[in-house]
Amino acid sequence: MSTTSPVPDHSHLDRVGYLFGFPIAHSMSPLMHKTIFDTRGWNWQQMFLPSTDISHFLKLTEDEKFFGASVTMPHKVAILPYLDEITPECQAVGACNTFYLRTDSNGKRRRLGTNTDVIGIREAFFQNVPNAETIYHGRPALVVGGGGAARSAVYALKKFMKCETVYLVNRDKAEVDAVISWCESQGYGEGLVHVVSAEQAERLEGTGAIVSCIPDFEPSTEGEIAARKTLEAFLAKPHKGALLEMAYHPVPWTRIAEISQKEGWQVILGTEAMIYQGLEQSRYWTGQPVSETEKAKVKEVIAEQLRKSQL
Repeated sequence: MSTTSPVPDHSHLDRVGYLFGFPIAHSMSPLMHKTIFDTRGWNWQQMFLPSTDISHFLKLTEDEKFFGASVTMPHKVAILPYLDEITPECQAVGACNTFYLRTDSNGKRRRLGTNTDVIGIREAFFQNVPNAETIYHGRPALVVGGGGAARSAVYALKKFMKCETVYLVNRDKAEVDAVISWCESQGYGEGLVHVVSAEQAERLEGTGAIVSCIPDFEPSTEGEIAARKTLEAFLAKPHKGALLEMAYHPVPWTRIAEISQKEGWQVILGTEAMIYQGLEQSRYWTGQPVSETEKAKVKEVIAEQLRKSQL
């Protein structure tokens, strides 16, 4: 059965967008985009739409005021058949997190989708690691996890970050097999290696970039414990790089972040990837890049929101 929330009143707005997913109460996306719009003096707003009803969402996109939407779970894959066109990033990852509109030569509005998660991952490294040539270029990378976020991470590492070999560590072999199979089908699966044990990790070349795509939890099952020990074996190697911890809810500083920092790794918080994917979304919706002033304001507002959430 679909879950559909009442549509927020937006009669006071010039333009309206949505965060479409379920559940979404913890998301900082509407706050981030409100900050950009307010800084520009625009009467635009992204509103929460906690819903599992795609047909209801699509009707809302027909509103003349609608500018676009962030698409999150459980709709990132399910929305694809309803789009008229997708970008190469969206195709390669197999998931859409950004819905936007364009008008064709006949004046018809077309539904388009892209994936800015890959840009968020890329920029989290690019903006925070000043010496990429010595840290991760040309070195193997590592992705912890086995879902859609893992595909986005593999794509970013191979497409943008000069990492020809990517190790995959996860508690579930079937999930890793699915990631490798998907990446191979899209032409970027070469050099993916499933690492199943700490012993195997110790025989492999050290990594320079790591992306952790799993929730923050203490390992308990056999598969979880083996995966954590495998990650720790990579972290203990002499070459130290940068780790992007994608999990930032309910707390941005996770168990993996703590272990990594103690081993001498630079830790990049997941809010960095969240911010940069959102800045890219704004560019699609507004046609304007986000200025350095606006970027600084967004970072300030998100940092303050994180501080409040930890009180």
